[in-house]
Amino acid sequence: MRMFDLITKKKRGGELTVEEIGSLVRGFVKGDIPDEQMSAFLMAVWFQGMTERETGNFTLAMRDSGDCVDLSAISGFKVDKHSTGGVGDKTTLIVLPVFAACGGVAPKMSGRGLGHTGGTIDKLEAIPGFRTTLSETEFFEIVKREGLAITGQSAELAPADKKIYALRDVTATVDSIPLIASSIMSKKLAAGADAILLDVTVGSGAFMKEVPDALRLAETMVAIGEAAGKHTVALLTDMDAPLGLAVGNAIEVAEAVQVLIGSGPEDLKTVSLALAANMLVLSGQGEYEVCAEKAANALSTGLAFDAFCRMVAAQGGDVSAVKDACKLPQAAYKETVRATGDGYITHIDAEKIGLAAMALGAGREKQGESIDMAAGIYLKKKPGDFVREGEELAFLLTNEQERFAMARFILADAFRAGEKPTEGRPLVLARVTRERIETYLSTGR
Repeated sequence: MRMFDLITKKKRGGELTVEEIGSLVRGFVKGDIPDEQMSAFLMAVWFQGMTERETGNFTLAMRDSGDCVDLSAISGFKVDKHSTGGVGDKTTLIVLPVFAACGGVAPKMSGRGLGHTGGTIDKLEAIPGFRTTLSETEFFEIVKREGLAITGQSAELAPADKKIYALRDVTATVDSIPLIASSIMSKKLAAGADAILLDVTVGSGAFMKEVPDALRLAETMVAIGEAAGKHTVALLTDMDAPLGLAVGNAIEVAEAVQVLIGSGPEDLKTVSLALAANMLVLSGQGEYEVCAEKAANALSTGLAFDAFCRMVAAQGGDVSAVKDACKLPQAAYKETVRATGDGYITHIDAEKIGLAAMALGAGREKQGESIDMAAGIYLKKKPGDFVREGEELAFLLTNEQERFAMARFILADAFRAGEKPTEGRPLVLARVTRERIETYLSTGR
């Protein structure tokens, strides 16, 4: 079959067969289909969309373009967790230890950050000695022993997605729900877990800015997972303001530890416990209320922190740096952002906070760029707080003093204030399963 004919069929709104999609993906990976033709196909999808069946077949074709991890050597019901990304999102560092402390099994493959959202692997590498490149044998042994391990994603996992995403990035076709869903789920299905929990963030700091779009993405990914035989659930979580107070690699590790030892910001704790409880539900440990109690108990008793420390030690990390944040990378320079008037903080633009942190060196614009582990932004205020002129809103951290100017420019209108506080929306907006969408009540910010 000719690629020309497949492009024509899709641009006219036709539905491609499983054979046509398989031929398309295999041909592109092999190099038989040139970039310009795949780019044309992606643009046709952007305009015409994909049916549920097409999206599922496209996902499976990308999954099957490389290795699929066989986790059967690890006993127990294995649950994977994925976030669509956000600013200050360090929930994996909390959720997986909570889940493991409750007897869950969590083999996790994570990626690096790109743009204004951080990556779990980058955060963990702020811990001195922590190894995020593990052999399959070592990865399996740590999970068997500790109940969790977090390793970098193999280049052989869904290689078609990597090639296709590179084209989407330069052809303005990233923001297509079928393409986003298939990109995420191809890697999740290849990772081999028995069930998948998705954290679909929504708001200014997320890829999906509006709730209806986030719901469509969540429904699409849940449908893909279920059709592939994986019990899949998605939570919609608020990312209109940064999650927690810390945005940056080392300071996010320190903040995650605060939550694990029983303190830390309430919004981060609330979202993390909701995610952990849903992982426990997926693993068959009971109804939500029972699992929520188990998750909270794992935090309050210190069992989750113990699980995190054991994982750090097993992966070569310096546990003393986890217990004493002063041993994590420290920035040479600090600058304070102050309020320009009195009022209630009505909004903190999460995307601008993330971009400013990237300008300070905490993130990367291109794959492979180095990052400053100590750089970032620490918020002193949250939406709803009252501030007076001259009061601290945040402080900026970097090892390169010349980076402050760009960060200040980006932050110029990131904090908005008014005479009255605005009512915050729930931190967890919805729960999506194959059966239904339900509102998930939670304390607001």
